[in-house]
Amino acid sequence: MNKVGTRIRKIREQRGLSQDNIATELGITQPSYARLEKKDDRISITRIISIANILKTTVSELINEKVENAITQQNSETPQAYVDNISQADKEHIKTLKDEIIFLRKLVEIK
Repeated sequence: MNKVGTRIRKIREQRGLSQDNIATELGITQPSYARLEKKDDRISITRIISIANILKTTVSELINEKVENAITQQNSETPQAYVDNISQADKEHIKTLKDEIIFLRKLVEIK
């Protein structure tokens, strides 16, 4: 679990919310939300803002300066390459969500 995901989980638990509660608010499945907490490099800025609003906290509390500095130090890429990598991660996440939807539709058709 990465630092942002860990902070989100900690605050969520302090608020007494389940992963399912947050997932419902975000309009995603609980397994998709669980992956966000475990692998926070999949979290887009828009998603972080939404999570902060749901948790009634600030984005800066979820992403503190130490985390931002660690990201900057670990990332030797140019800013554009970094943005491109985040964009690619978002595209992969969308593909995963599409695959989940297809799977769920097939389950519904079976019944």
